[in-house]
Amino acid sequence: MNGAFYIGATGLQAQQRGLDVIANNVANINTTAFKRSEIRFSEMVMRSSVSEDSEQLNIALPDALSGVEARISPRIYEQGDLRRTGKPFDLAISGDGFVEVLGPGGQVWLWRGGAFQVNADGLLETENGMTLRALIEVPDDAGEIRIEPDGRVLAQVAGEEVPVVLGNISIAMPEDVHTLEPVGSGYFRAADDEQLRIFEPGEQGKGVFVQRALEASNVDLSSEMVTLLLMQRAYGANAQIVQAGDQLMAIANGLRR
Repeated sequence: MNGAFYIGATGLQAQQRGLDVIANNVANINTTAFKRSEIRFSEMVMRSSVSEDSEQLNIALPDALSGVEARISPRIYEQGDLRRTGKPFDLAISGDGFVEVLGPGGQVWLWRGGAFQVNADGLLETENGMTLRALIEVPDDAGEIRIEPDGRVLAQVAGEEVPVVLGNISIAMPEDVHTLEPVGSGYFRAADDEQLRIFEPGEQGKGVFVQRALEASNVDLSSEMVTLLLMQRAYGANAQIVQAGDQLMAIANGLRR
């Protein structure tokens, strides 16, 4: 069969994956501390084995094939804009780093900040019910909770003239941030908990805490829309390649002696 079909098929598949990535970025533009993904394209030449894309397309590739392949790059962990909310139970990180929380099975997850609350046991947790690994307990008679940039959690307790330190929140960083696996709702999981390094906020250039603020997603809508238009045009160009191959095959089938 004409190689144009295979080349066009790989291009269509690659552009479709790119559109899926852009759609996910745009859908999460208002998600707190969301980190966008990018799609990268690479040329395929002399493929002698069946690729993952070809298996999805249910086609057998020839020994020599040119085309394009799409690969989703690691998430872009650029800082999102910090937006002041004035709410005492909103928390953001200015700079690099994450907060350790306990997942549903007790495993360590990483959190870039958001809204938090005090659970029924008096422990600080995220709005999704994930308890901070620091296990900071808030007394029943505690007043307004204050989180300092250095991670100290303070509250005014009845009978005390000065705010009481309830605990400290540290900054966690994996050895390679690009190995983090998103698990949904703004949480990430490290490939190996032993690779996590713990820092004091602000130590070695790590982030500090900002209370009464939330980190916006780092998705730039204008950039995403421009990329979307480019991929739509590329998708159409690859469809034209398949159509041209079909026309050539039709001409060949219509030849008569």
